[in-house]
Amino acid sequence: MSRTATVLLTALAPVSWGTTYAVTSEFLPPDRPLFTGLMRALPAGLLLLALTRVLPRGAWWGKAAVLGALNIGAFFPLLFLSAYRLPGGMAAVVGSIGPLFVVGLSALLLGQRPTARSVLTGLAAAFGVSLVVLKAAGALDPVGVLAALASTASMSAGTVLTKKWGRPEGVGPLALTGWQLTAGGLLIAPLALLVEGAPPALDAPAIGGYLYLALANTAVGYWLWFRGIGRLSATQVTFLGPLSPLTAAIVGWAALGQSLTPLQLAGMAVAFTATLAGQLGRRVSAPTQPFSSTEQKAQKLSMDLTVEPLRR
Repeated sequence: MSRTATVLLTALAPVSWGTTYAVTSEFLPPDRPLFTGLMRALPAGLLLLALTRVLPRGAWWGKAAVLGALNIGAFFPLLFLSAYRLPGGMAAVVGSIGPLFVVGLSALLLGQRPTARSVLTGLAAAFGVSLVVLKAAGALDPVGVLAALASTASMSAGTVLTKKWGRPEGVGPLALTGWQLTAGGLLIAPLALLVEGAPPALDAPAIGGYLYLALANTAVGYWLWFRGIGRLSATQVTFLGPLSPLTAAIVGWAALGQSLTPLQLAGMAVAFTATLAGQLGRRVSAPTQPFSSTEQKAQKLSMDLTVEPLRR
């Protein structure tokens, strides 16, 4: 598959995630962020485990637990907490700095040297998103800001570690996705029960909404995301992240009757341009299976691991 096709398929993940707000606000029970996170993660993870019938072995039990906690178990609750405590689209603005987190973590964990262009592209993406979603508001809630920063850092670290660890031999991205969703869902489950109590009563729209979130939005979306991490550089993948708040704004305009101002349209153009610029770096071929120590050294000598402009 061509690199362009890989980028486009991976981009479907944040585009799908951008529909989460509309589905949640229109179909799901209110004030149940942890239960919603649980229903997104655990059913999808168990379904993928049943389809692949592959379980972690050896050190991958621990790695799957760490990745599941970073990408799902910690990310979902922190993201919802920030969304409930911050005004307007501030949580989305904080989340849009993910590319900058990934650039820094890639330097530390992957040995990829950051470039001025990658940093400037990340700043441009965050600025564009801020024009789209940020509205005037009062004083910011410090807990909400910390939760937004922590959720962005968590997902960014998970993205970089997913790239660093690759996949065990004979294991595809579908199984790896199932491991992480199941681990993350199991982490959220007791927290949801303790904080929110028993599950709410569900009507037909809520059941349909949860099915959409679990299947298309999460099982398919995260499979495409982790598949993309295996074939693109971590920063290239992360520079696709601003597509999520942009999609949310477009869905709000098209389906919920929300208006878009000229300034918001300009912000969309800036963020989308930065997203495209993030894909113009030098191609980095990523192994789909782990290498031996000798093979890793040989590959490191043969690959240019310099980080080019991208997104997360």
